[in-house]
Amino acid sequence: MKKHLVMAVLPLLAWGCGDSTDADGDGVADGIRDPNNVSVVVPSTPKGTVSGQVLGTNLQALDGVTVAMTIGSQATGKSATTDASGNFVMTDVPAGAQVLLTFSKAGYATLRATSTVPSAAGTVPINNGNASFGPVTLAQLNGKLIFNVVTPQGRPAAGVKGTLEVDRAGSLVLSNYDTTASVLSKVYVEATADDQGVLTFNGVPSGAELARLNGSYNLWVSPMDANGDGVPETGGFVTSYSGAAIVSTSITRVVNLPFTRPQNVPLAIEGSNVASLKGAPVADPLNNLVRPGEPIYVFFNQPVQPGSLLVRMTDEYAKESLSVTASVSSSGYSATINPGSGVVQEGKEYNLFVRAVSAEGGTNLTQTGFFFGGDQASPKAVTIAELRYQEQSQLGTLAATQLNPTEVVYVNFSAPLRPPAGSTVQVFFKTDIDNDGKIGFNSYGEVGNYSNQGFPLTLNEPFFPYVTRTPAELPVFGIMSSQGYSTRYSFTYSGIALVPAQTEIVVAFSKLPTVGTNEAYESIWGQPVTTDLSAVGIATQPAQTPAPTP
Repeated sequence: MKKHLVMAVLPLLAWGCGDSTDADGDGVADGIRDPNNVSVVVPSTPKGTVSGQVLGTNLQALDGVTVAMTIGSQATGKSATTDASGNFVMTDVPAGAQVLLTFSKAGYATLRATSTVPSAAGTVPINNGNASFGPVTLAQLNGKLIFNVVTPQGRPAAGVKGTLEVDRAGSLVLSNYDTTASVLSKVYVEATADDQGVLTFNGVPSGAELARLNGSYNLWVSPMDANGDGVPETGGFVTSYSGAAIVSTSITRVVNLPFTRPQNVPLAIEGSNVASLKGAPVADPLNNLVRPGEPIYVFFNQPVQPGSLLVRMTDEYAKESLSVTASVSSSGYSATINPGSGVVQEGKEYNLFVRAVSAEGGTNLTQTGFFFGGDQASPKAVTIAELRYQEQSQLGTLAATQLNPTEVVYVNFSAPLRPPAGSTVQVFFKTDIDNDGKIGFNSYGEVGNYSNQGFPLTLNEPFFPYVTRTPAELPVFGIMSSQGYSTRYSFTYSGIALVPAQTEIVVAFSKLPTVGTNEAYESIWGQPVTTDLSAVGIATQPAQTPAPTP
């Protein structure tokens, strides 16, 4: 009995002492096939399998489905075809490999999915390193969807282009506990509307197919550019329908394209190098500087009707119209305004009137704005450009050719200035205006007496022309405030009668009473004016006369 037992063990001992091999990598030592004496070795290149089943959305098996596999970064892969039961299997796949499978069959949606072959492949006698895909369902592409596309004016949107996305057109269940798998199964179909605006998408899953997948149809209709100028005449359209909704209402759907801008949005100016034209308060005058010879650009929030643009221009006094032309471009979205040659001058203030009608909603735009002539990069020193007083012939015995008490003197600077808050510059005369035989000292309003006893110079921004007759002249159009900047200031004279042409005045900016730490008059270039300015000769503003008889 003992001798018999020893003989049974010897073959195993003999094999165990030799070199075991596993040339075919199946996890079983070569030559060992008896289930009673199986010996396991770790293969040098463990392999696994990829398998699965492909069905239609009705859960019927799909045969003849091509399954193409990409293994990691390998240039070549493997492929298989499903059998009558919809099954497929691919062997000899490296363990731990990430694989991409593409499922395709004519007349059905394509599905792509990733998974990973288990790294434990080949460590037991059976090849258990399996990545299982399935069941996989593919939607049949046997349906079509039709839309009637209409322009905002109610006409067929002939030639408009659309894209239909079907999301999703397939499904996948992974059963190997792979939590990082990704699945992609969408269908994209493009179409162009016919002369009646009918947009037909062929070769898409039917509503019933998509309902079983709980998917949706996502429609994009592009903005329509009928004349090919790059500027759409209509806006685009985006919407979604569920598969169930298509099943329940199997009708041709109407798509109403919107205007390029919503119709309930009034026409407005969205951009310009003259910021005041946008209608919002503009505190920085640099946003309203236009170089002499430079056009004025206007950009609308929606196209304007051809021929509806009206532009008028005047200066700070609004007495006369200035030469200006305007043209519309970019299919009505922009306009270029060109003042006449030499009209815009450095340091002058101007007003614009713009009127236009929307080409879509029919709303009107009436907008006024102001701007200054100047270059941001080239600030100019400010001087006194002109002195003028308003002659009042009704002063009785006082001479009409002299500057008399109560008459208003206008000081016009070479560029608009803005006064500081709460402080006013004083004007002084280099003349004995109180007739005491001397200039200055305790004399009111004379140079040398700078103890805040001059004539207060106040902002007198014009909104109307100089008054030269009764009734007064009317402005070219109603102009707007230029945010506290003006070339014109004024004071009321109260000394003895003077010969205006021989009179010199000084605007004492250097003696400005300090209210805040940085108080100063400011030019349109943002420069503080802190130096006294003087000028000789006060011109006469003619007295009012009756208006001419028509």
